[in-house]
Amino acid sequence: MGGASHAAVNAFLNGASAVLIGLGWLSIRGGERERHRRLMLAATTVSAIFLVSYLLRFAFSGAHPYPGHGTWKAIYFTILFSHMALAAVTPYLVLRAVWLATRGRFDDHRRIVAWTFPIWMYVSVTGVLVYLLLYHPPG
Repeated sequence: MGGASHAAVNAFLNGASAVLIGLGWLSIRGGERERHRRLMLAATTVSAIFLVSYLLRFAFSGAHPYPGHGTWKAIYFTILFSHMALAAVTPYLVLRAVWLATRGRFDDHRRIVAWTFPIWMYVSVTGVLVYLLLYHPPG
């Protein structure tokens, strides 16, 4: 699979994760615990597949330079650096949240997901934005 097509698959996985996270959040807000559990486990699985796929793509093709310049380049790097910093902590937060939930420690689970949900959602959405800006730059 070529670099751009592999990156497109990764962007799709990030987008799918964002949708699943959002639906999981809505389901727990609506009191649908079992639906929430299934959606969040699906989001975790999709995110894990993304991570493996991303690491493989990076191992085979390395980093790709941003093709644009000026304001869009500054926007790209601002999004990229915030995405990367938060992506580094996301696996720990997600795995901790899942572990707490599987142990029935729902008060602790709720405390950590107060941080995990917005960070994971941000990382998933900005992953799609990074792809769009890198492979389909504006202008």
